[in-house]
Amino acid sequence: MFGLNDAAATPKGDLIKDSSEATFMQDVIEASREVPVIVDFWAPWCGPCKTLGPALEAAVIEARGKVRMVKVNVDENQMIAGQLRIQSIPTVYAFWQGQPVDGFQGAVPGSEIKKFIDRISALAGDGGLAEAIEAAEAMLTEGAAVDAAETFAAILGEEPENAAAYGGLIRAHLALGNLDQAEAFAANAPAAIARAKEVEAARAQIELAKQAANAGPVADLEAAVAADPDNHQARFDLAAALLAANQTEAAVDQLLELFRRDREWNDGAAKTQLFTIFDALTPKDPIVLKGRRKLSSMIFA
Repeated sequence: MFGLNDAAATPKGDLIKDSSEATFMQDVIEASREVPVIVDFWAPWCGPCKTLGPALEAAVIEARGKVRMVKVNVDENQMIAGQLRIQSIPTVYAFWQGQPVDGFQGAVPGSEIKKFIDRISALAGDGGLAEAIEAAEAMLTEGAAVDAAETFAAILGEEPENAAAYGGLIRAHLALGNLDQAEAFAANAPAAIARAKEVEAARAQIELAKQAANAGPVADLEAAVAADPDNHQARFDLAAALLAANQTEAAVDQLLELFRRDREWNDGAAKTQLFTIFDALTPKDPIVLKGRRKLSSMIFA
């Protein structure tokens, strides 16, 4: 499948190639089982071919690996032209899963070429964007936040309303310490995805990051809580400090203890903060599952 980083580095020769009767099966039929392949049937003496060919090539390159192009000179490959009943040139066929699925004859305007390429690209689903998002998330987990941000941005270049990539871009900037930029992205999310769960999760992380920036030393707050277990503000601040130190589970435990001691303190701040943390994490994160279970048992006790 197509991977975004691969596409950026894919040379023209891998996207566009000349084919012959000897290699047509491999270049078109077999290749189309992985990615849609457009075949341009042309000849050196064909005037419209000289316009259509370069326009097709430009559109294929712009598609960044979602579709490939094969050029067949009908003068040199008359058997293929005969088998596919090519009556006039230029003729363009699109192959997917080994079969011709679309096509047109004659030179067409650039807008029609783009529509054709978009239509064919869509046959392969998301063009591998899911794999690209997964790769970017792995980069973020491994601490390669710059690479993750670049990958998320590239995905959004192809699909501006991809909520997973948009949320990932915000989180990547948070990981880089770019809080202001992360907030700007969150505030200017496209309307269609502004309330998507991935973007809301990123907003929750922004809120936690802002709190973490004002958190005090963990040791001092632990001492304050040990000296007075009912010092709710100290316990709440300790949870924020633990979050800043990437000790999320410990922070959740402190907030659960605060909720157990006084669920109404500061207008239910412990519960609100717990939900903010849960929203910032993935729904199936063990910390979320365990924390929600414990909170529910306290609420309905």
